[in-house]
Amino acid sequence: MTAAPEPVRRGRGRRPADEVRGDILKAAGELLLAEGMAAFTIERVANAAGASKMTIYKWWPSKGALALDGYFAAVRDTLAFPDTGDIAADLTTQLLAFVRLMTRTRAGRVVVELVGQAQTDPDLSAAFREHYSGPRRAFAAEAIGRAQQRGQIRPGVDPQVLVDQLWGACYHRLLIPDEPLTEEFAVALVANLMTGIGTPARGA
Repeated sequence: MTAAPEPVRRGRGRRPADEVRGDILKAAGELLLAEGMAAFTIERVANAAGASKMTIYKWWPSKGALALDGYFAAVRDTLAFPDTGDIAADLTTQLLAFVRLMTRTRAGRVVVELVGQAQTDPDLSAAFREHYSGPRRAFAAEAIGRAQQRGQIRPGVDPQVLVDQLWGACYHRLLIPDEPLTEEFAVALVANLMTGIGTPARGA
């Protein structure tokens, strides 16, 4: 279990803005994954990062926007999109990393809370699209586009639709848990879609 961040004791002197911002994001991500949105406050992040609330509000317009950036900073490396030249393997690897993060850590509950709060927090909703869902969709669509250029996926397949079919199915199980979100489900998603979208084997 991730522990909540300890308050930071800083020496005197003005710190570089990039260092302050990095400390704030680190503290936000750690607090969020340790205790969730219910315990997440600007005051606690400021205390843990050794920064002022005024500084935080200068960069983030709301608690939700800060929480989202802190979350993404905490999971960025885990959710990096691979590019090995094998689109089926890369989609499987990325989807498995996403499922493991959502089911083996507090990240899944955090995402559910962020999505829920985004429905009534315009700043968070905009930040979610700009900093999280938008860039992640773009990474996946670009990888699918490269696979089309390599001849691994039919030219007529819409990368955006494929992204929704894969990650949308995972989010559906995360948000509406009629069925569990499992690694087996992720593997089956990619296998089923590749059967329908893959190019026929040469000589077949």
